[in-house]
Amino acid sequence: MRQMNPKTIRTLEFDKIRHRLADHTTFSASHRLALQLEPSTDFNEVARRVAETTEARALLDRHAGHIPLGGAHDVRTEVDDAELHKILLPQQLLDIRDTLRRARTLKRTILKTEIEIPHLTEIAQRIEESRALVDAINSALSDDGEVKDTASEALSRIRRDLRIVHDRLMDRLQGMVNSQRNAPYLQEPLVTQRQGRYVIPLKMEFKGRIPGIVHDTSASGATLFIEPLSAVDLGNDWRELQIEEEREVERILRELSRFVAEQADPIRWTVEALADIDLVFAKAQYAYTLDATPPDLFRVDPTASPKRYSPTEHNPYPRIQSPFIDFKKARHPLLDPETVVPVGVHVGDEFKVLIITGPNTGGKTVTLKTTGLLAMMAQAGLHIPVADGSALTPFASIYADIGDEQSIEQSLSTFSSHMTNIIDILENAGDRSLVLLDEIGAGTDPIEGSALARALLHHLLSRQITALVATHYSELKIFAYNTDNVRNASVEFDVETLSPTYRLTIGLPGRSNALAIAGRLGLHPDIITEARSSLSPSELEVDDMLEEIRVDRAAAEAAREASETAERDSKARVRELEERLAEIEAERRAVINAARQQAELETEDLRNELRSLKRRAIHSEAIEQALGRIEEMEEETEELPPATPPPQPDIEDLTLGDRVWVSSLQREGELTEMTDGEAEVQVGTFRARVPLHDLESRGQPERTVERQAVTVSKPANVKMEVDLRGQTVDEAAVSLDKYLDDAYLAGLPSAHIIHGKGTGALRNYVREALQNHPLVAEYRRGKRNEGGDGVTVVKLASH
Repeated sequence: MRQMNPKTIRTLEFDKIRHRLADHTTFSASHRLALQLEPSTDFNEVARRVAETTEARALLDRHAGHIPLGGAHDVRTEVDDAELHKILLPQQLLDIRDTLRRARTLKRTILKTEIEIPHLTEIAQRIEESRALVDAINSALSDDGEVKDTASEALSRIRRDLRIVHDRLMDRLQGMVNSQRNAPYLQEPLVTQRQGRYVIPLKMEFKGRIPGIVHDTSASGATLFIEPLSAVDLGNDWRELQIEEEREVERILRELSRFVAEQADPIRWTVEALADIDLVFAKAQYAYTLDATPPDLFRVDPTASPKRYSPTEHNPYPRIQSPFIDFKKARHPLLDPETVVPVGVHVGDEFKVLIITGPNTGGKTVTLKTTGLLAMMAQAGLHIPVADGSALTPFASIYADIGDEQSIEQSLSTFSSHMTNIIDILENAGDRSLVLLDEIGAGTDPIEGSALARALLHHLLSRQITALVATHYSELKIFAYNTDNVRNASVEFDVETLSPTYRLTIGLPGRSNALAIAGRLGLHPDIITEARSSLSPSELEVDDMLEEIRVDRAAAEAAREASETAERDSKARVRELEERLAEIEAERRAVINAARQQAELETEDLRNELRSLKRRAIHSEAIEQALGRIEEMEEETEELPPATPPPQPDIEDLTLGDRVWVSSLQREGELTEMTDGEAEVQVGTFRARVPLHDLESRGQPERTVERQAVTVSKPANVKMEVDLRGQTVDEAAVSLDKYLDDAYLAGLPSAHIIHGKGTGALRNYVREALQNHPLVAEYRRGKRNEGGDGVTVVKLASH
């Protein structure tokens, strides 16, 4: 894959974009990837990168803007050490474990999501869970890096013997220091350590009164630290067991390190996949920061139509005959978003060269840099700060000659420096390149510079190179007007405020504002009048005409924007009225159906009363009265409008997997099954059968109509607690989900999740799972009388 010109990357400040992107990564491996990010020149690669960022944004939207990657580390150096038969430290092993666990969680999050994210899924499938290694590290090490007693039978035995011997040794020494007979000889009644041996402090003047081995003396020489002879054997036993413990711990760590070496390649693949995924999420987070959108991508095909067609679902990457850029409301990503003025830039398909004219500091250079930088960002897979509908074809190369690069060391003038750059550009650019030239032909005699600029533009046109050119030369305005495939553009200047507006207008050359500016600054009117008189009438006429055209175009643009705003407001009002009408109709149906049901119930009550009268042989007058009341009720019922069945959604418009709104549950779910008049919907972790008329397509606002009853079977005898102790994380995941479903359907207000303390792995998983669970309103650590940190108390969501 051909790489972008490094000088252009520096000129357009793509390095700053890399650093801002890197700030959104979460661990060192992805941070390095961000700083090494290069714009791609391969169309398929560019399309894949942009699609990955789009998928990451969709996934972040479903997870409240956060996919946790905390706990992941770049452990490839540790893996290399393990392959070299080095013994890894406990903390290094824990870093490997935490990375693999985080990778497993992330993989599940991506693979189990309900939205289509094929590119992220492909990366996630590269993650190797290495569960046996994770379990081995968990079994051997505690979370604080200590080797557990249960790591091996030998270590368990050694530490048990260590405790026994240590207790005996301490009992013997404590007996000696607490003895009234020894009290006069001791500096103080305590047991301490010197050189790894337990000793007692003996006064120098009583040396020999307590037989023992001297291990140290105090700085003053007044105290001897002796190991009593009666404790030497126990001290030797204790020290031997310590050495045996160290050897067993080293053996366990060596075994774990060997296990890591065996899993070296899967661990490396996992770290690389994590870094790739984290980089994609960093791109998505950066897109949020920039309020960016994905550009439409077009594939260059010389045999295709020169006309541009909008992307469709079946043809997401249309083909077009020549490279082009069409950025709508483009904003420079490094400028203050509160003050930056959006520009619209279009070049390539309808014309190959865009010549921008206007005053100094008017925005010509910013326009060139914005165009080149956004093209590079898009080809790096980033979303860019433009309006919807912006598009481009990925370029094979981008070249820029921008700014004053005068070189004192090389004795080059501004003109020579520009010419050196342009010569290099012409040697390397092709018909799929984008060339950005600032102040072309500047730095020398204006007549020669203008002639040279026109010749360079002719050369670019002859080679079909897409170019944006900024200039002060008036002759280039005429050149653009008279030359095919070249278009004028200008940056505006506000004469009243003596400041540029930074707005770019394509189709009109820039006006000369020198005389107007001089007048506003206070130059004597006679001087300005004399200067105007020296200009040819045609120049003055053209200048006035340009101003008239500019005013007319501004008015037309304002009218168009006002029309579009009015149209949007009108459509929004129509939608609002349609929604209100639907609500009113639903309310009307509900009232009528409720009245009809009430009438039917009263009629049935009267019929029951009649049967009762007949059974009790009540005289016929009472029967006749009851029959009369029935007839009255039936007449009232007939006067009601017929029961209006709710509108059935078009089954052909619903497909399995669609997102739907269930009015009676006031929740969103996924359509999993359809039969005549009924549907099954997955809502969170449980399913419910509901009538088809109870469904609304996703995206419609919540209805405030009367809810209809939906029968969901309630599990019987659901306890207020579930005990997950002794289960693996995978087993606990299934048990926890099932219990929360049952507890919610049973109407429990709260529940206790018993996970124990242990290593903390099960507790951490439970609380992480509860954090975003749809059936959980909140959770907390158990109080002391509830089980403390071994229990998590859950408050279930209200029904």
